[in-house]
Amino acid sequence: MVSEEEQAMRSKLEHLSVKDHGPVFGPSHKIPPHTVQKAKDELNETDERRASSLKELRAMIKDRAADDLTKLVMERFGDKPDSLLLRFLRARKFDVNRTYELMKGYMHFRKEYPELFENLTPEAVRSTIELGYPVVLPSRDKYGRVVLLFNIENWDLEEITFDEILRAYCVILEKLLENEETQINGFVLIENFRGFTMQHASGIKPVELKKMVDMLQDSFPARFKAVHVTHQPWYFTTTYNVVKPFMKSKLLERVFVHGDELQNYLKEFDEDIIPAEFDGKGQACDYQAIANKLFGSEDTAL
Repeated sequence: MVSEEEQAMRSKLEHLSVKDHGPVFGPSHKIPPHTVQKAKDELNETDERRASSLKELRAMIKDRAADDLTKLVMERFGDKPDSLLLRFLRARKFDVNRTYELMKGYMHFRKEYPELFENLTPEAVRSTIELGYPVVLPSRDKYGRVVLLFNIENWDLEEITFDEILRAYCVILEKLLENEETQINGFVLIENFRGFTMQHASGIKPVELKKMVDMLQDSFPARFKAVHVTHQPWYFTTTYNVVKPFMKSKLLERVFVHGDELQNYLKEFDEDIIPAEFDGKGQACDYQAIANKLFGSEDTAL
């Protein structure tokens, strides 16, 4: 039987606003009760399930360390605190076997693309983030998701390489996933393709696009809930068709290509938090302030 408290929290989940969630930056000191309910309903998280799954996952990490990849999992996670393992369990709804596969995917991504992780410190990517590639909105959306923005219009591929942008994403994801609300509610990406040039289209290699898709699939303990693409020109289709074969059906279903028809896109968000360059009514983002909130003066390798 469902308690009145649970019923109240489920009702609350249907009528959330941006004010119902905690801060984006830094750890979450207290998870809102409605987010705890969401974790129970969507991720199968309870105190008992959390304890038993952590115990089972630790045993699996130890028992399955046989080949190079599983040994890397053991080295990376074997002695780490529960809080780190919990990120992975939440990302796979407390299915321990799928969680272990995600850990393998996390290590495989690092093994497959070492260039993304060499000397990867906040300072190494700070200049990229201070130019707005990408932008982290300082407010969550009404669903509690972290909103990541990318505006392609002024991107000079020779000044900032595709890999440099992916490195920035990797650091941002690691930092923001320290927050338990973000682990539960996930991320949404908004990509403004107004100003996407033929030079962009020809300059981005298929191998780089695959790297980006791999980052979004099975490589981070992150719930990517949606990707919104706006204002794309007609030749964007060619680039998207290169990407599609690398995408699993789950990710494909979460990509929404809007063009200039923004009605459905704008329904998803409180316009007051979205900057004008992304068709909202919010203030322009202060990229340097965002970098400071992400890192402060910290400089530690991931």
